[in-house]
Amino acid sequence: MKTAICYYSRHHGNTKKLLQAMAEINGADLIDVTLRQGICLEKYDCIGLASGIYYGKFHTGVRQFARQYLPPGKGVFFVCTYGIRRPGYTKAIAQIAAEKGCPILGQFGCKGYDTFGPFKLLGGIAKNHPNQRDLENGRRFYQNILQAYEQKLKECT
Repeated sequence: MKTAICYYSRHHGNTKKLLQAMAEINGADLIDVTLRQGICLEKYDCIGLASGIYYGKFHTGVRQFARQYLPPGKGVFFVCTYGIRRPGYTKAIAQIAAEKGCPILGQFGCKGYDTFGPFKLLGGIAKNHPNQRDLENGRRFYQNILQAYEQKLKECT
């Protein structure tokens, strides 16, 4: 299965670190949404959207990228890193996917070292994350996405 994971990862590289571990499984193409050079997602079977969490949402760049480049009807999954776990982080990005008729295959999130905003005054939170356990859980999540997709293909043939 050919997969692209479109991401924004800046402050500490938490999200990119997690995605690199996931991409080890099948060589998914990691696409930094800030580059936007010659993007053609139609050739991919499934598309991941990934970001650190900023004010309770995926980064604006990922949301804008999805609005502009996400092809209708493609299976999508979401990956995020955050300082504090709270529900609803994928709500805005899921709405964009729904508007494009994209089925949501799953979502994964884990802690990531966070010094954004007021956390900087405290020296940051979620230090040493994502750690090896987080990376392994991310790999397992992605492996499950791949297996479910392959199973669905078998059922259709």
